[in-house]
Amino acid sequence: MQYNRLVTLKHVIDQTYADIDVQLTNRFDLIENLVNTAKGYASHEQATLTKSMEARTSLLNTGTNMQTKVDADEVLSRTLTSLFAGSESYPDLKANTNFLHL
Repeated sequence: MQYNRLVTLKHVIDQTYADIDVQLTNRFDLIENLVNTAKGYASHEQATLTKSMEARTSLLNTGTNMQTKVDADEVLSRTLTSLFAGSESYPDLKANTNFLHL
């Protein structure tokens, strides 16, 4: 009985990690769209865009270690905050339907 609970718990943990990985992959894909949309409006904000893409790539290359993924995701979140804050300076970008959709 104890063994069955451990097997079930391991399955739940593995499934949870897989679910997290799917969400991170979805976020990864959306970030590329966000950056491409922002590039058209904020070409002189190159440093912020470069940091966002580097953080995105870092997250993609983290491997399977969950703590490394979490750390990379935190870096990515900080760079995205800068990207969104920069968008406040561009009313046309904020009104762009592609940007709003992202």
